[in-house]
Amino acid sequence: MADEELSETDRSWSTTRRGVLRDAIGVGVATGAYGLSFGAISVAAGLSILQTCVLSLVLFSGGSQFALVGIVGAGGAPMTGAATALLLGVRNGFYGLRLSRLLGLGSWRRFAGAQLVIDESTAMAVARTSPRSARFAFWATGLSVFLLWNLATFVGAVATHALHDPRVLGLDAAPPAAFLALMAPRLRSREPQVVALVAAIVAIASVPFVPTGVPVLLAAGVAVLAGFAGSTGFGSRNSSSDDDSSAVEARA
Repeated sequence: MADEELSETDRSWSTTRRGVLRDAIGVGVATGAYGLSFGAISVAAGLSILQTCVLSLVLFSGGSQFALVGIVGAGGAPMTGAATALLLGVRNGFYGLRLSRLLGLGSWRRFAGAQLVIDESTAMAVARTSPRSARFAFWATGLSVFLLWNLATFVGAVATHALHDPRVLGLDAAPPAAFLALMAPRLRSREPQVVALVAAIVAIASVPFVPTGVPVLLAAGVAVLAGFAGSTGFGSRNSSSDDDSSAVEARA
């Protein structure tokens, strides 16, 4: 009897694992399409292939990477781009707090896992019904996105570098388009819509008074302040179902 129950449990876990792995690979493939864009945009902005690839390997946050190369490509100061990327990546710290309790990682796995804390891996993990499936979903999705994002970055960078003048592709308009694509799935409720509107007003109003790139930094600051307000009870958070529905996105 016990053997039959164990066998049934094993079959159930095998089915769950296959489903999670299928979804994780699907998320990684979809995110890789954004990696191609990033590699092309980064090279067109003036970064080398090596710099572009290292940025994806080390920073590994789609929204932050697009912000950095967008500001640099527009003539902004690299430090302004880095500061904006840092602010946009603050949300990953909140993800880490949630995942640390859910995953229970220890020793070296905590350091390895920190690199894979992104929108997609977080959404896949919190949507699971057990710690075991949550851990598997986190690692499967994180590694899938990491490998395919970096591979796509390299392919996009090499392909664009081979062009005589990458600017003829009109890639200077790609970073704003990428931001819109990343942001659109999140604008499904009133709170993010209000935050986006206020951030846009602040950015536009500051354009005549600050250097290139700073308006984006100020807009990111608005989003960070809104996030802190929500975490202290002055705003509401998105439900896990919202996170799950927006899992197939490029990394912020």
